[in-house]
Amino acid sequence: MYAKAGIGFKNRALAAVLAGMTVIASAAPGLAQQVTAFKQAIAEGASRDDALAEFYRARDYEPLWTGKSDRARRSALIKALADAEVHGLPATRYDDEVLKDLFKQAKTQRALGVAEVEASKMFLQYAQDLQSGILEPNKVVSDIKRTAPRRDRLAQLEAFSKSSPRAYLKNLVPDSAEYNRLLAAKMEYERLLGKGGWGATVPGKKLEPGDSGNSVVALRNRLIAMGYLRRTATTTYDADIQKAVQAFQLDHGLLADGVAGDSTLSEINQPVEARLQSIIVAMERERWVGGDRGKRHVLVNIADFHARIMENGKVAFKTRSVVGKNTGDRRTPEFSDVMEHMVINPTWNVPRSIATKEYLPLLKKNPNAVSHLRLINSRGQVVSRDSVDFSEFTTRNFPFDIKQPPSNNNALGLVKFMFPNKYNIYLHDTPAKSLFSRESRAFSHGCVRLNDPFDFAYELLSKQEANPEAYFQNILATRRETTVPLETPLPVHLIYRTAMTEAKGKAQFRRDVYGRDAQIFKALANAGVVLRAVQS
Repeated sequence: MYAKAGIGFKNRALAAVLAGMTVIASAAPGLAQQVTAFKQAIAEGASRDDALAEFYRARDYEPLWTGKSDRARRSALIKALADAEVHGLPATRYDDEVLKDLFKQAKTQRALGVAEVEASKMFLQYAQDLQSGILEPNKVVSDIKRTAPRRDRLAQLEAFSKSSPRAYLKNLVPDSAEYNRLLAAKMEYERLLGKGGWGATVPGKKLEPGDSGNSVVALRNRLIAMGYLRRTATTTYDADIQKAVQAFQLDHGLLADGVAGDSTLSEINQPVEARLQSIIVAMERERWVGGDRGKRHVLVNIADFHARIMENGKVAFKTRSVVGKNTGDRRTPEFSDVMEHMVINPTWNVPRSIATKEYLPLLKKNPNAVSHLRLINSRGQVVSRDSVDFSEFTTRNFPFDIKQPPSNNNALGLVKFMFPNKYNIYLHDTPAKSLFSRESRAFSHGCVRLNDPFDFAYELLSKQEANPEAYFQNILATRRETTVPLETPLPVHLIYRTAMTEAKGKAQFRRDVYGRDAQIFKALANAGVVLRAVQS
């Protein structure tokens, strides 16, 4: 009917408004004026956004921002948008000055309707970005196997319309101590950037106690600027500088030997801008994970090479870890799951990719290679190697499973911790203990190896066994594969943070071992995130 009259419609929202106007007009022509240009402008502006269209349709196109009683909402939103960059958000997505101009210049009902819709769009974009992240993580880095916890946009509008504006907008900030500490660190590093950073970099490849000269002076000045060393006029690498270097090394995941070697100088010479980028990326990552990780949970920071058991926000247990090698499909993915059980004296079921790509070529050269492994046929029977011609097989038609029975030399060690997932990732012991003394520990096929797996097990069992160590050791002594359920399953979070904080002390930084944070910051910058230099 309307198309014949020459009126084009973008969607049902606009059609509904004009249909309502026609009904009113036919009943009483004077009432048609109630369907104003304001409502038409809202219907048109919201027509391509289902959540907006439904929200305004349900409230009969009554304003949320532009009414006489909406001043508090307008003020709260504009203030929040003005502070968007404080949270490392792309302010150009929701420019408070643009919105203020729209409100100020809206002299007609139609202009008010346009401002109304634009305010709602900016609110939704800001709310989603601050609460659950600017980016879609798995679209930036494929090994991030998590999605941002987006809230339903219609529900968000409805909740806001019924809430105190300031309180609602304030509560959008991620509710985690780590986010708040990162936010404080961001402000600190913005001020440092405003002051010009930490000064000249330190030349040379290695400095150690007893050295003197210009390079030591540069190191001294850099450590003073970073807050690791009190002001001093020394030109010698003395005990105070050694202690300062050790403190720096501890905060940056380096071997704390007090010697400023290649890796230490590389980290000392990182500019403030690089550290600020890491903090902003960590804040975005914190938005992806969300605040509720579980009162007691396992936290593995891949970039930090450590696994922790956290309880009520504090570290109950911590151990070094080895993570996936930075190559091909070996990089440890990021995701969250739930640990259900541990297996003591585990059998290693060799993943097919390892069996066909690594072991099959060895078996073709020598059928008796890797003799500690067993070949298992489709009926679950052990196959004699003498009866197999390995040259017949390829990675596609290799018909056997390969297993390693429980032993001290088992690739999984003597215990593994299971949170069943489609990525076949778990935590486990290892006979290769020497790797834990390395500074960078990316060597595995993707799973996470633990330096202190027994102690890790005791801590997990402490909630269900009176004597967890004796319980564990009794099972271990049987040398039989045994599954031990956790009476209270534990959330597990595999994260990747090159910037991290603790309740006390300075912000800590780690190297971007997989290059993921560099990819994320590039995507953030493309979205409009900028580094700010704040003049204090």
